[in-house]
Amino acid sequence: MMTMMKRITSLLLLLFWAVQASAAPLTIEITEGAEGALPIAVVPFGWAGPGALAIGSEIAEIVRSDLQRSGRFAALPVKDMLARPQSDADVEFRDWKVLGMDNLVVGQVRPNGQGGFLVRFQLFDVFKGEQLIGYNFPTTHRDLRSTAHKIADIIYEKLTGQPGAFDTRIAYVVSTNKADGTQEVSLKVADADGFEPQTIVTSSEPLMSPSWSPDGRRLAYVSFEQKKASIYIQEVFTGRRQKVASFKGINGAPAWSPDGRNMALTLSKDGNPEIYVLNLNKNSLNRLTNHYAIDTEPAWSPDGRYVIFTSDRGGKPQIYRVPAFGGKVTRVTFEGSYNARASYAPDGESLTLVTRQGGDFRIAVLNLSNNALQVLSDGRLDESPSFAPNGSMIIYATKINGKGELAAVSVDGSIRQRLALQEGDVREPVWSPYTKTNRRNQ
Repeated sequence: MMTMMKRITSLLLLLFWAVQASAAPLTIEITEGAEGALPIAVVPFGWAGPGALAIGSEIAEIVRSDLQRSGRFAALPVKDMLARPQSDADVEFRDWKVLGMDNLVVGQVRPNGQGGFLVRFQLFDVFKGEQLIGYNFPTTHRDLRSTAHKIADIIYEKLTGQPGAFDTRIAYVVSTNKADGTQEVSLKVADADGFEPQTIVTSSEPLMSPSWSPDGRRLAYVSFEQKKASIYIQEVFTGRRQKVASFKGINGAPAWSPDGRNMALTLSKDGNPEIYVLNLNKNSLNRLTNHYAIDTEPAWSPDGRYVIFTSDRGGKPQIYRVPAFGGKVTRVTFEGSYNARASYAPDGESLTLVTRQGGDFRIAVLNLSNNALQVLSDGRLDESPSFAPNGSMIIYATKINGKGELAAVSVDGSIRQRLALQEGDVREPVWSPYTKTNRRNQ
């Protein structure tokens, strides 16, 4: 029996490291963190099973990296820890007071049925000497990274008052040059920390404008794979897809409604680029705009009542708004000569957009209550901004030394991150919404 348990343990270890080995070459580097980051210690979790599995240490490292990467926490290096407690009974708070820690995280992993684990963690206030929260998570080897991200989300929310977004994903487009001189374009999905990449579709023709469904299970995108722009919807997990728009002329910029029943898009089937809404159940179209100018890049308000879009109907690209079922068009942006590619914050109180500053294109946030525009990025060509589902960060595409890369900035501009691929140009990132499995705290 013990021999069998050792074999199972060894198999689980190999499976876990196989998951680790699938890590994407998308690396995230904090280039600027918040002042007064909270000191926190995340102790390697213990293993309460046969053998000496490193699963606990790996889970703790993911939690530590998530919190550190947020820019709001200063995580203590493991080598500097004076002790390695695994539960409240082992904690000596004076050890952590000496190190200047505000908070402490400890945990333990144990076998839980065939192929399963039970992960327990506790968060402590060091100076009060008391537990703040504690949870048990049943999980499997396949879901270990997700479990670690969920733990980081819970800790982040408890200590900042804002839901975490570590257990979410990002989609992005990568272009790489092949050995034969041709270009390969891929739409990829990865965890928010850049790990576990999944290729959704690959083409020798352009792919663009990825857009997440509200349930996080599907992506809409534009493909030129048949030498013609068409809009597809594809299931992330199964790969099943359907073509939903392939009219004459432009078929572009798909954007899901908050309830997932409709899709705003740009069509030029009647001669000029206009904003339409496609009812996905009835396959019927409703035209929202009718103007000789170019209307494009629609995005929905979180309550589903409005669609914003980019238009040059005033002479220069600016953001406009129209009721989701048609009506009067009103202008939203007035500061600057160029504002485009706007989308709403999850709370609906602000927009992120691309604005021109001199000859540079930067990422900005527009406060809708007072029309104050705050520029957040400092690149020459920054584009495609997308809010994290908790509204704390904005991911966007930029150019660094002529190469397309991704970057992220907090909505107050205090935290900056760089997300780099080892090869290929990366563009058009979009952050996933919360899903049913990570909405526990929403």
